[in-house]
Amino acid sequence: MSMPELVAQVLAFDGLIFLAFGATLAGVVRGFSGFGTAMVYLPFAGQVVGPFVALTSLIMMDLVAPLMHVPRAARDGRLSEVFKLVIGVAIAAPLGVWVLSISHPDVFRWGVSLIALTLLTLLLSGFRYHRSISNPMIYGTGLLGGFLTGSVGMPGPPVIFLYMASSYPVQVIRANNMLYLILADVILFLVFAVTGHLTAFALALGVAMIIPYSAGNWIGGRLFNPKYDRIYRAAAYVLIACSAILGLPIWD
Repeated sequence: MSMPELVAQVLAFDGLIFLAFGATLAGVVRGFSGFGTAMVYLPFAGQVVGPFVALTSLIMMDLVAPLMHVPRAARDGRLSEVFKLVIGVAIAAPLGVWVLSISHPDVFRWGVSLIALTLLTLLLSGFRYHRSISNPMIYGTGLLGGFLTGSVGMPGPPVIFLYMASSYPVQVIRANNMLYLILADVILFLVFAVTGHLTAFALALGVAMIIPYSAGNWIGGRLFNPKYDRIYRAAAYVLIACSAILGLPIWD
């Protein structure tokens, strides 16, 4: 397929505006909280495209737009912990992709929404972990995040819960989540490439989502201020919950 034909196919896609709206909301949440892209975007995407197209488009837009936040995140974050998490992702993501490849698309949609809602429930429970985070905890969380990366495209929930329950400052939590999610996307892209799950349409659709997602990221980044942590958390939780509920297959 030629490039003009591919562009025409993307522009003619019925769900393009709906998907762009979801990408914009996901960008806003990612920009001010450092997480939430998959939990907001995938419930939208799962309604109009298949799992592998949804995940590929997520990877493409998520590899580019958040890069504007990397310098700040690299200063604020704990890089050694991020790399330990990513080791777990690299080990477990291929297994998750294999599970996704043998599952029905509705299983993917149920998984995305229910995992997002489960994470919200855990966060709203107010659980806090006051001890130091050990290396086994970090590696184990990375392994679970890797499996979820491949199976439902959501590397964030285990890591988000780990850090949100910790006593780390909000800027460290935001930075670690931001850097981890970017690297998890790189790993998932490589796994898809090796296993033959990348398609031209999915890649092009992801490129088209970069503009609305980048705009949302810029808005969210401009809004971020550590003094208003409670407001950001509440806003992120509401948007994630609405997207997760909307994405359940029961509305079809």
